[in-house]
Amino acid sequence: MTHVIAQPCVDVKDLACVDECPVDCIYEGTRALYIHPDECVDCGACEPVCPVEAIYYEDDLPERWNGYLSDNVAFFEERLPGQGEPLGSLGGAASLGVVAADAPLVASQPEGVAL
Repeated sequence: MTHVIAQPCVDVKDLACVDECPVDCIYEGTRALYIHPDECVDCGACEPVCPVEAIYYEDDLPERWNGYLSDNVAFFEERLPGQGEPLGSLGGAASLGVVAADAPLVASQPEGVAL
């Protein structure tokens, strides 16, 4: 199980969750943040600091945002537009910096439009 960042984070990317994460498992895409499902230890430290309430434990993800679970996984397991090989497990986000891409669901959304 893991935590998932859903739609309210798209085009916001506050980064408070990144600062709070003790295992550096929150990666930054162009328009959203993504929690690595294999690196997350489910501590939940990221959840209460999110100013837009976008972070949910996988089982508590609201139904309207169910697609963000697979989109979050896709960010790490699929070849993203403009990227080489899939990111895979990197062992920490800090050394990677911003990934100049987003997972398919996030990338397909109009910019600046809350869904």
